[in-house]
Amino acid sequence: MGFMMRRIVTHISREVDRELEPLGLTNAQWVPLLKLHLGCGSTVAELARESDLDAGSMTRLLDRLEAKQLCRRVRSLDDRRVVHIELTPAGAAAAEQIPAVLSRVQNTHLTGFTAEEWQTLKGLLRRVLTTAQTLREAQGQA
Repeated sequence: MGFMMRRIVTHISREVDRELEPLGLTNAQWVPLLKLHLGCGSTVAELARESDLDAGSMTRLLDRLEAKQLCRRVRSLDDRRVVHIELTPAGAAAAEQIPAVLSRVQNTHLTGFTAEEWQTLKGLLRRVLTTAQTLREAQGQA
C-alpha cells in the first residue's frame, strides 16, 4: 500500500512540477505560496507546521521564493521579534493559478473514476490518514 501511494504521489508531483514550470515554481515552492494565499499561515513557523516541514527547510524555501520576488518578509509592528511573510503582487498572481493546476492534475489522474468511486477512495484515504495520525500521537505520548 505504501509503495503504491508513494508512486502515485511521485507521478502527481512530477505532473504538477511540469504544469507549474511556466510560473517558475517547483512542487515544493507552490505549497507555501498557496498557504499564504489561503491565509493558512503568515510566519515561517506557521507555514512550516502547515506544510509538514521543519523551520530551517521552510526558511530556505522562502529565501528562494523571495529571490524570485514572489514573497517578502515584513517585521511585525507589534512585536519586532516576529517576521510575517507576505505575497508580492507577482506571488499573489502565481498563487491564484495553483488551484486550477492541482485540480487539473488530480482530475487527469482520476480519469475513469465515477463520482461515487472518488468519494469512496477519499473516504478510505481519510481513514488511513486518521489511523496514521492516531498512531503518531500515541507514539509521541509513549
